[in-house]
Amino acid sequence: MANEVLNTSADASESLAPAKKPGRRPGRPSGAHGEQARAQLLDIALELFARQGIGETTLGAIAREAGVTPAMVHYYFKTRDQLLDMLIDERFVPLRAELARVFNDPHSEPVDTLRAFVETLVATVDKYPWFASLWVREIISEGGLLRQRMADRFGDAHQERAIERIAGWQKEGKLNAALEPSLVFASLFGLTVFPLATARWRGEGDRAVSAEQLARHVVALLMNGIQP
Repeated sequence: MANEVLNTSADASESLAPAKKPGRRPGRPSGAHGEQARAQLLDIALELFARQGIGETTLGAIAREAGVTPAMVHYYFKTRDQLLDMLIDERFVPLRAELARVFNDPHSEPVDTLRAFVETLVATVDKYPWFASLWVREIISEGGLLRQRMADRFGDAHQERAIERIAGWQKEGKLNAALEPSLVFASLFGLTVFPLATARWRGEGDRAVSAEQLARHVVALLMNGIQP
């Protein structure tokens, strides 16, 4: 009888005990930690892409840099192309929209608009150290994977609208007619992003150039170079 009571009690205890949750698959983080890990992997991927190029960076290299297993990286990003698309959507599209927003005001004057563009661009490069190097490697360089991916997905609509705006200012006599509209942005990026992408621009001691000084320098050139 005692054994039957003990067995019955044990069966009841087992029936009342909460069921064990199935374990997570290897490499699969949970909850908020998972989102944080994913964001960190994106940041590390950006740093590697800026340092050595997209074509030279594998998912395995990202895992090694992050100090995690390849399984964890593959949980979030099945392929490098998928990772690149996520970087575009979550990192580049917001920056692109912020730069394009400068041209949204139809009543803004050209000098004010282009000055705001330069200041926004320099602030972006200063805030995101990977931006300048990645632009040099993957946007202006021949065969840049990021440039091709962005063009395939979004085309040149933003750039074309901005070029049309510049041409319109020229027709209104508000902008130097000798400027080639299609080269204005190449000039602005060259004056801002390229110096920030190189190590030499920083200099030493009193020769060091800050992002704020660079923005002021480019705006000064702009004020004297674009007015009719």
